[in-house]
Order: sequence, then structure tokens, then C-alpha cells
Amino acid sequence: MTETEPNAVPKLEIRPLSDAPDTREQLAELLVHTVAGGGSVGFMHPLTREAASAFWDGTLAAAARGERIILGSWDGPSLTGTVTLILHMPPNQPHRAEIAKMMTHPRWRGQGVATALLRAAEALAAERGRTLLVLDTASDGGAAGLYERAGYTFAGELPGYALKPHGGLTGTRLYWKRIGEGAA
Repeated sequence: MTETEPNAVPKLEIRPLSDAPDTREQLAELLVHTVAGGGSVGFMHPLTREAASAFWDGTLAAAARGERIILGSWDGPSLTGTVTLILHMPPNQPHRAEIAKMMTHPRWRGQGVATALLRAAEALAAERGRTLLVLDTASDGGAAGLYERAGYTFAGELPGYALKPHGGLTGTRLYWKRIGEGAA
């Protein structure tokens, strides 16, 4: 940030994550904060650090096997957000991938981190010959606006799909987007 740009966001580095102790620790912290804040990412509150670490251990192992790519957004040594691109699909679906576990650190929300991560995931999917991306987001408090602004098409809503982290049911909204060669 410079004196002439008081509201400028620092340039973030987005890169695929690998299993390093500091990375795993920051991912676990981000997951715990997301769930505590009501983010519907598959876990209930309170989420222990150990459970969050165990989740990332398995997810990072899947990334090491090439089944997914976990992208992280960094401001220097600090993780500002993450998204997962799931590549491992059934044999009849080699053309698609799934966007999952989009999370932005609370201090960085509203500053373009999620959009940058989403665009990077789309580019990686297209590089791997994927032409269709799918995702879901909670109906209550989810990121529907983000996905719609990014060009995803609303496909429908499943009512009462999952429990919210602090209790009570929420639906899930399903989205899709054509990318790469399939975008035309």
C-alpha cells in the first residue's frame, strides 16, 4: 500500500498448497474460524483444531495424489484464503471439476480474495481440459452473490440439505459454469 492509495489491497500471491507444517496450521486455523463464524463448509461448531488438522491432512494427501488442487492466497507469510478444485471424477465425467471449501480469512473478506481464488481455480481447471465446473453453497449466508457475479448459473436449490454450523437446517444452492473449450 502506498500513501496515494490508502484503500489499495496488497498484491496477493495465489499458489497451489502442499503439505508443510505452517501451511497445515494456517489452513486448520482458517477452517476453525470459518466454522465458528457460521460458514457452512461441512463441519459443526465448535470445531477442534485437531479435527480441522485431520481434515487438511487427508485433503493435502489427496492433492499430493493429483486428485485435487488446493489453492491458497497469501499476503507474505499469512494465508488469506483458500479454495479446492476437485479433479478426481468418475470415468464418465472427465470433462468436469468441482469447486469446494472456498474460505476467506475474516480480516480479508470483501477485498477480492475469493474472486481471485475462484479465477485461479477456473484457469487451472481449463488448463487440465475441464470444460464444466460445478459447486454448491449454503442458501443461508452462503456465497451465492459471489458465484453469480463470477458467471455461474444457478441450477436449483435443495431445501434442508445440511445443518448450519451452529444448528438448524439450511438449503444448498447448486451452480455450474462452462469454461475453457466448453465456454462457447
